[in-house]
Amino acid sequence: MRVLHTSDWHLGRSLYGKKRYAEFEAFLNWLTELIDSQSIDILLIAGDIFDTSTPNNRAQKLYYRFLCKVNSICKHIVIIAGNHDSPSFINAPQQLLKTLNIHVKGETDENPTDEVFMLSDAEDSPLAIVCAVPYLRDKDLRRAEAGESQEDKSAKLIAGLSEHYKTVAETALEYRQTAGDIPIIGMGHLFTAGGKTIQDDGVRELYVGSLAHINTEIFPECFDYLALGHLHIAQPASNIDHFRYSGSPLPIGFGEAEQDKKVLIIDFQGRTPQIQECIVPRFQILKQIKGDIDEIITQINILKENNSLSWLEIIYNGASSALNLRQIVEDAVADTELEVLSIKNERIMSRILSSPELHETLDDLNVDDVFTRCLKSHDIAEEDQQELWHCYKAILKEMQEEDLNRE
Repeated sequence: MRVLHTSDWHLGRSLYGKKRYAEFEAFLNWLTELIDSQSIDILLIAGDIFDTSTPNNRAQKLYYRFLCKVNSICKHIVIIAGNHDSPSFINAPQQLLKTLNIHVKGETDENPTDEVFMLSDAEDSPLAIVCAVPYLRDKDLRRAEAGESQEDKSAKLIAGLSEHYKTVAETALEYRQTAGDIPIIGMGHLFTAGGKTIQDDGVRELYVGSLAHINTEIFPECFDYLALGHLHIAQPASNIDHFRYSGSPLPIGFGEAEQDKKVLIIDFQGRTPQIQECIVPRFQILKQIKGDIDEIITQINILKENNSLSWLEIIYNGASSALNLRQIVEDAVADTELEVLSIKNERIMSRILSSPELHETLDDLNVDDVFTRCLKSHDIAEEDQQELWHCYKAILKEMQEEDLNRE
């Protein structure tokens, strides 16, 4: 049996306002060909299919066209929702897709055992058991009580996650008693302890407080493979080789531009997985150029000599303010196919964070930068800032949940 694990497509995401549909389409076409050429039996998509809870028509079209093509190639597709996805949107075509051997789980319900799928081949012989656990929200894991401390909330969340996975694993083991010694595959969308991230990759802390990163001990030992989503760098979870993040197949931001993006192919010999990393081609080259004026111009000239079609993020960190930076860069890329998507002046940025200036724009700040500066401008004592950060993160989390629940 051969399985392909992917996640974090973020269909519909733009980059500094630049639409990326051509990249998404190229990736999905490449993935379709890979699934066909590698004779994949089961495709696992571990959440964050879309970038927002209200994907536009073009993103939806890419998704359903892909499912239509791949359905005729592989035996089963299993999809779980991530924190960016709308649970109700992912679930809406559930019954229709089930007739095509496409199994979707947008959210948990009162019976977590409904997340366990027995997958069979064309002769109705069991292939694998998949525990398709979607992104679990706070409300799925704990009941809020007045006067709870942050430690109490974290303990309840850990216990809720552990109990949820224990329940689905027990059901999977019951299925295996009748199905024979076939693999049990877990799925999840969460942030495990020690996971690698990159600045500005858009990866959110999923739970407020100390539970941002979950210890892998919550996952049952019976999982012969665990297909995880949420982190954008392909990596094992806590150095456990058969617990894996596939990572995002496209660089979500310029910070990921130099990464090798991957999907994972898992061959099972009995219940033993052999994992192969498959490099995703770069369908649009992103380049982050950082330095002083001379270094930036030198790097641009090298790209020009190679007739590069790259999208650029320019980060200036020279000694002077370089207030004419934008004009210098625009002149340098004139009459080329290079496209500058962002210009950041770290010299000005450092001054913005210490004192507001007239040339400050929202593009220069993210939400955490704004809050940091707010604390500083109000002279909040260091010892008081941690609790305020907890409250701030809780408010952001609540706003994100409201966005996802607003249909």
